[in-house]
Amino acid sequence: MLTNKIPWIILLGLWMAGSTWWHVCKIKQLCVDDVKATPATTEETAAPTTANAFMIADGDRFKLEFPGNFSFAKSGANANMNSLGGSLDAMVAYLKANPGRTLEIKGYYSANETNSTSFPNLGIARAEGLKQYLVQQGIPAGSITTSAEERNLAFTAKGDSLYGGLDFAFAGVEKPVEAEPVAGTTSEPIKITKEVTEKELANSEKFTSVFKPIDLYFQLGESNYIKTEDTKKFFGEAIRYLAEHKDKKLLLTGHTDSSGPENVNMELSRDRANDVKARLRKAGVSSEQIIVKAKGETEPKADNSTMSGRKANRRVTVVVQ
Repeated sequence: MLTNKIPWIILLGLWMAGSTWWHVCKIKQLCVDDVKATPATTEETAAPTTANAFMIADGDRFKLEFPGNFSFAKSGANANMNSLGGSLDAMVAYLKANPGRTLEIKGYYSANETNSTSFPNLGIARAEGLKQYLVQQGIPAGSITTSAEERNLAFTAKGDSLYGGLDFAFAGVEKPVEAEPVAGTTSEPIKITKEVTEKELANSEKFTSVFKPIDLYFQLGESNYIKTEDTKKFFGEAIRYLAEHKDKKLLLTGHTDSSGPENVNMELSRDRANDVKARLRKAGVSSEQIIVKAKGETEPKADNSTMSGRKANRRVTVVVQ
């Protein structure tokens, strides 16, 4: 009799072991090997808690830091501000005290979300929702603009919540005045209070000599610098001069504004200068005659507290040595 029951006892043991494994590893997900074998490859991954910290800043004029961030339900347009861990009152007070500053609110959205609002997309809906809140706090509607950007957003592990979703940028609408020196020596960063574009900045650079530095500017998101008659003259003369003087060097120095971490800005400035180097190599300049330096945010040309000032700082300076 016992011999006949052995197969059943074995099957019962296997069933119990399998049930225990399923409960522990699959339901509670306590098996280390299974967790490692399930990489976060979709957008619906848990957002790291260390990435939730959020800051709103207007250059060196104003900074407001939060331990958390805005949160939204997936496909939802209404921001949960309780997840910030703080109040927007300081920003409201700053905007009221500085009527010359405007605020742009950018809302992010994912292609995997469903837009059930009357707005063109969820990004605009999210930005407009916060704009309405700030208007109710006394900020003039004309002082706030909204925009949107589609991104591959990271949702919580359950896929039902988004942390983040909003970003902020300040700009000046002070009385248009040409760039003027900040108090101090003429070598200090200038303060640009007139709104300018990268193309206007490029056109303001004039060629006089290959031994006098000229700055190259780039449209946002573009790797090609903006070509002008003066930059053409500079590089035409520089290429001819370097071909005749093999002991001379062309120095490319990359610069950024102060937005973002210093180490990231240093790499960005180097990458932009290397892009210019690659184009010069194609024009026949030898690699040995091109020096690339990265300055990041350490040598600003203009005051980083304005949007136009930050545009002026994102440049590559070129000169023959």
